[in-house]
Amino acid sequence: MTNLRNDDNDRMDGLTESIFSQRSKKRKLQRILLYLAVILICICILAPYIWLIISSLSYRVDLTAIPLHWIPKKINVENYRQIFLSTADSSSPNHDLRYGFLNSLIIAGSSTLICLFAGTFAAYAFTRLNFKGKKSFYLLILITQFLPLAVLIIPIYIIMKDLGLLNTRLALILANCSFILPLMVWLMRSYFTSVPKDLEEVARIDGCSRFGTIFRIIIPLSTPGLAACGIFAFIIAWNEFFTAFILSSTLNSKTISVLLSEYSSKVGIDYVAMASAGVVASLPPVIMALVFQKYIVQGLTGGAVKG
Repeated sequence: MTNLRNDDNDRMDGLTESIFSQRSKKRKLQRILLYLAVILICICILAPYIWLIISSLSYRVDLTAIPLHWIPKKINVENYRQIFLSTADSSSPNHDLRYGFLNSLIIAGSSTLICLFAGTFAAYAFTRLNFKGKKSFYLLILITQFLPLAVLIIPIYIIMKDLGLLNTRLALILANCSFILPLMVWLMRSYFTSVPKDLEEVARIDGCSRFGTIFRIIIPLSTPGLAACGIFAFIIAWNEFFTAFILSSTLNSKTISVLLSEYSSKVGIDYVAMASAGVVASLPPVIMALVFQKYIVQGLTGGAVKG
């Protein structure tokens, strides 16, 4: 009887070890497949940008060679020198890119600050205050997000023309705010909802005013959400092409996205110059996304948990 019991115990131990071994192999296989999927996604995302950088540092003969030279034999920085170091009397199309870069920085930065300021107070009002027509007004703001920009561009153009703002940075700032601000209100409202009302009530009992609670409690607790919204607003304003193309026709107001579209007519098929301009145009959004990536994740997930 003792031997039979020992045999049964050995069988159970062997069966248990077999089950654990199978589970361990299954987990390893799943982990390997997950890593392979992540690597594949990273390659698909990074490969075009890496090739853009390589193309900007190559000579035209390297890009048209058969077979293709994936790594340039000699580094070419002439286009970058023309963009940043060329003189005012330079006829190179790369020289104009610095003005477009500056215009884009001013327009995108101003649009971001205005939308963050106005969107914060509007989102707070929709979250904490009770007033007549609150839901209807909020729905009206959200409906504007469903309207295509092609429908709105004609009224925007007529308004800017009547105000004498065509070919100015202010026109592009106002146009960007018109379609970025509703997005900021929607994002910040969902984030403010996650901030407990008890904190505000305690502050009000202690004598803090409404604006005091906003600046001392709401905004400090909502820093990740504000940072995420600011990054999204900047990237949207920086990449905007359609309104900038319609509302600006002079170098004083053209953004970098509009100037990039003119490279094909100015330099023919100079792929190296186009690649260099593309790298310069992509630097601010890429740098912001890399530096503030933790705020993007916190801002997007913070509003999902309500206090």
